Amino acid sequence: MHNFALLLLQSSNDDQARQAMMAMAAIIPIIGIAFLVGVAIILIPFWFICKKAGFSPWLSLLNLIPPCNLVLLYILAFAEWKVVPAPVPGWVPPPPPYPPQS
Repeated sequence: MHNFALLLLQSSNDDQARQAMMAMAAIIPIIGIAFLVGVAIILIPFWFICKKAGFSPWLSLLNLIPPCNLVLLYILAFAEWKVVPAPVPGWVPPPPPYPPQS
């Protein structure tokens, strides 16, 4: 009788272990996809910021290393940006008369 109870207990533990393994097999790809989406959410804006600031866009990969992301923020905050300012137009049209005359 005790052997039968141990057999039932062992089979239920195997079922629970199998269910846990199936759950992990379903969750692991979801975690991987969420990680890739999170990396894209961080890297894409920094890629464009570095490009607009005149730095190499590959510097945005520093965000993947935790202490280096702070270094990148300080580089962007305190460095001289190599951006050409927008040209000032030579001729500015006069403003319309106020109040409108009819």
